[in-house]
Amino acid sequence: MLQETAAAAPAAAGGNNAAALQQMGFDHLIQGFDGVGWIVFLTLSIMSVMSWYWIIINFIKNMRLRGRADRVVSTFWETTNAQDAIRYMEEQPKSEPFSKIALDAAQAAAHHQRHDGSKLAESLNRSEFVDRALRQAVTRESLNLEAGLTVLATTGSSAPFVGLLGTVWGIYHALIKIGSSGDASISAVAGPVGEALIMTAIGLFVAIPALLAYNAFVRSNRITNNQFDTFAHDLHDFFATGARVGDAAGKR
Repeated sequence: MLQETAAAAPAAAGGNNAAALQQMGFDHLIQGFDGVGWIVFLTLSIMSVMSWYWIIINFIKNMRLRGRADRVVSTFWETTNAQDAIRYMEEQPKSEPFSKIALDAAQAAAHHQRHDGSKLAESLNRSEFVDRALRQAVTRESLNLEAGLTVLATTGSSAPFVGLLGTVWGIYHALIKIGSSGDASISAVAGPVGEALIMTAIGLFVAIPALLAYNAFVRSNRITNNQFDTFAHDLHDFFATGARVGDAAGKR
């Protein structure tokens, strides 16, 4: 009789442990949510959707930009006629930044030339007027590159703490439940505490892709901004003097 009782005890303990592990699931977590739990979960869900939206948008935008940048810039400088080069830039998509920078410089130079002898020409010479237009264009396009980066940075830095808040709140309720029942066995503790820890995991799953994407896009934007500056410098030389630095002759 004693042997049967001793053999049944481990079996019962194993059954309790198995039952406790079965309760450590996402469905049990959802069922046990209170108001704070739902707020935390919905906040993490919204942050995840927003971050993945901007990850996809910026990835597509960067791939298109890299695929067109060298071709647009090289075609502009290889076109011997300035009017043909400007016409080529006008044919580019509105989302293409290098063509918009070149068109702003061309419009500034043409505007200054039309008002030669006026107060505009007296207050700003051609070089200064083109330089100001190029600075504004580069700043505008640089800001366009940063779209969504604030969302990614905020998600990457705050999502783990939001998940931790859900974990702390869940453990708090688990301890209250354990205290009220008086049962501190593994079957009573594992389920509620395990469900609470899932919130931390969700916060990390939301934060890690956003943080990696943010760092990748910042590095990519830094390279693109350097290309903007180089192209703008050459454009300034061309529209202010008629030729790039190092060119024997400018476009006609």
